[in-house]
Amino acid sequence: MDMNRKPNKLSLQLDVSDFIPAREDEKQSLVIMRDSVGFWRNGFSRLAKNKIAMVSLFVIMLTLIFSFIMPIFYPYSYEQQIRGSENLAPMQYSQAELNRKEEGEKIFPHILGTDALGRDTTVRLMMGSRISLSVGIIASFLVLLIGSTYGAVSGFVGGKLDIVMMQFVDIIYAIPDILIIIILMVTLKYPLQKLAATVPFFAWINVIGVGLICIFIVFSLLYWVGMARIVRSQILSLKEQEFVTAARALGAKNSRIIGKHLLTNAIGTLIVTTTLQIPSAIFTESFLSFIGIGVSAPMPSLGSMASSAIGGLTSYPYRLFAPAVMISIIILSFNLFGDGLRDAFDPKLKN
Repeated sequence: MDMNRKPNKLSLQLDVSDFIPAREDEKQSLVIMRDSVGFWRNGFSRLAKNKIAMVSLFVIMLTLIFSFIMPIFYPYSYEQQIRGSENLAPMQYSQAELNRKEEGEKIFPHILGTDALGRDTTVRLMMGSRISLSVGIIASFLVLLIGSTYGAVSGFVGGKLDIVMMQFVDIIYAIPDILIIIILMVTLKYPLQKLAATVPFFAWINVIGVGLICIFIVFSLLYWVGMARIVRSQILSLKEQEFVTAARALGAKNSRIIGKHLLTNAIGTLIVTTTLQIPSAIFTESFLSFIGIGVSAPMPSLGSMASSAIGGLTSYPYRLFAPAVMISIIILSFNLFGDGLRDAFDPKLKN
């Protein structure tokens, strides 16, 4: 047979050269290997490539250090009133402090000045950021705990129970949160103050104030409905998968199926939604403190600091700019980082 003859494409005769074993280099050129990558590794890999999300995470870490670590080493406390140091400008000393400096004593400067009561603005900004971050994280955890449980049960059981539970969610959506906070403050103020005065263990109530406790209660009562709806939609799509059918065939209880299989497979959505809930909680707390129904004095909050600075806006504008800029940085950082988490862990956005 002439091997150099060109094959006829229309011929049904087989070409012997097609059956010659491939060489090793030819085999390697056809093999495309890829390491097995899990959900978390793949998600964090995509997150690390998102420069905006990484910068936002870095800013969040700096904010946490500024709020929780630096006050430990700062020479002033948030409630300390320094006589003669009222209304100081940034990096300014009072006359008494200047005299002490001339005597050789080292005086730490007031980086952002002082307020009308002689309290250092910088340390109050640190503590205010700590309060806002704590409220955001704790409130988001409460929303995650209540909303995920409620939504998972509603979506898994389905039927009439699902309809009734979702109608209850619609009712909660219509309740004004600020009105509930005011009612709770009026109702709980004196019982909680009496409890703090009689039982030493509850003395912390006077420190954080009744308003902050009411904010946590309202978050637990009202703000979980969005999380419940998101989790319910996830469970409705996941409960028809084969692994749920297999778990039922093996005799797994409904509680185990919900906790071990369904919520575990929706963990990416839960993390993203919880992260995006933090800036919403921070903004709500700052707004309530701004109008005077949040954190009680002398405990600072970014909202209460901005509220107290309104009266001296023309004379001391930096007192308003400092908490306003801090609120903006915190909320923007969490929003951008939450968007990065959503882009990294949302399967619909994988490509």
